[in-house]
Amino acid sequence: MITNGNYHVLCIEDEPDMIELIRLILEPHGFKVSGALGGKEGLDFLTSDVPDLILLDLMMPDMDGWDVYKMVKSDPALANIPVIVVTAKAQSIDKVLGLHIAKVEDYVTKPFSPDDLVSSISRVLGDGSVIRPA
Repeated sequence: MITNGNYHVLCIEDEPDMIELIRLILEPHGFKVSGALGGKEGLDFLTSDVPDLILLDLMMPDMDGWDVYKMVKSDPALANIPVIVVTAKAQSIDKVLGLHIAKVEDYVTKPFSPDDLVSSISRVLGDGSVIRPA
């Protein structure tokens, strides 16, 4: 699943500026970043290109992030893609739901630091160490 020796990350988010911010944070670390505006576009993207990791917003107007998550995990071709929830929903119950009930790989709360995002992705992808810019 690695594209050109780099990890491919799909960011499913309803805010174009957030997709661009994530791209600016991750590309210097060697990640290829694709963006999908909303859940429906994200699911459409997954029919043609399978990323190494999904960054998923929960609060999107077209489709709830949890619905997107359930559809991804119910598809045998996509079920093994790790998902990190990146959301402004900072309630502790949301984090418990995400990490312990839905079993997402990690939960990053907006606003986040670039180091927090890169560290989370590194842990989830199994590296364990922070990937440094090239």
